[in-house]
Amino acid sequence: MSDPMRPRAALRTAVVWDVLQDALERRVKATGRQALDVLDTGGGSGNFAVPLARLGHRVTVVDPSPNALFALERRAAEEGVADRVRGVQGDARGLFDVAERGGYDVVLCHGVLEYVDDPAEGVRNTVAALRPGGVLSLLAAGLGGAVLARALAGHFTEARQALGDPNGRWGDGDPVPRRFTADQLTALVRGAGLEAVAVHGVRVFSDLVPGVLVDTEPGAMEALLKLEAAAAELASFHSVATQLHVLGETGGTDGA
Repeated sequence: MSDPMRPRAALRTAVVWDVLQDALERRVKATGRQALDVLDTGGGSGNFAVPLARLGHRVTVVDPSPNALFALERRAAEEGVADRVRGVQGDARGLFDVAERGGYDVVLCHGVLEYVDDPAEGVRNTVAALRPGGVLSLLAAGLGGAVLARALAGHFTEARQALGDPNGRWGDGDPVPRRFTADQLTALVRGAGLEAVAVHGVRVFSDLVPGVLVDTEPGAMEALLKLEAAAAELASFHSVATQLHVLGETGGTDGA
C-alpha cells in the first residue's frame, strides 16, 4: 500500500496494510466497484478506517468507546473523508444491533478477540457481516511475542507463566486478557466457514529494536520495514510475533 501511515507508525502496521491493500484490490476487481463497503469492528479513532476512506471506500466503524468515536469523527473531518466514514457505538457481541448482516465486502477485526468473552462467537459475527466473496482481516495479540518480550526484559517467571497459561497471560497485572497462536486463529477462521488464505507475523522485530536506533541511524527504518515484510510470511517467525494477522475469504461471488 502506498504509505498512508508512514514512516514511524508503519513499523507497527506496514505488514497488515500491505496484505489488506492486495485484498482490497482483488475485491475491487471481483465486484467491478471502486468503492467497497468496509466494516471496522473495534476501529477506535480510525487508524485504519480513515486511510481506507481516503482510498475512496465507505467505512463503518463499530466501537464501544464514545471518546474513540468522537476522535474518529474529528479525524475524518480533518482528512476530508467525513462523508465516507460512519462511527456507531457497539461491540462484536451485539454487532447486528448497529451493523448490517451480510452487507460488507471487507470486515476488519483488529485488536478485538483479545477482549471478547467468546472469541469463536466474535469471529462468527464478523463473518456473518460479509457478503459472498468477502474478506476478513483478523489481527490479534500473539502468545510467542509476549513470552519473548517478558524474557528479554528479565521477567523469566512471567514469561514462563504466559507460556503455560491457557489465555497467554503473564500475571494479574497483564493488561491483555487473551493471546493466541497462529494455529488458534486459523482454527477460529476456518471454524466460522472461511478459508484462511494467508497468515502473517506482525511486529516480529520492531518491538525489540531500540527506538533511538531506528530514529537516528540513516536508513534503519526502511531497512527494518523490509525485514518485517520478509519475515512476516515465514511460519518460523509467527511463533515470536507480537501480533498475528490472518486473512480469511468467504466462498461465492458478489458482483453487485
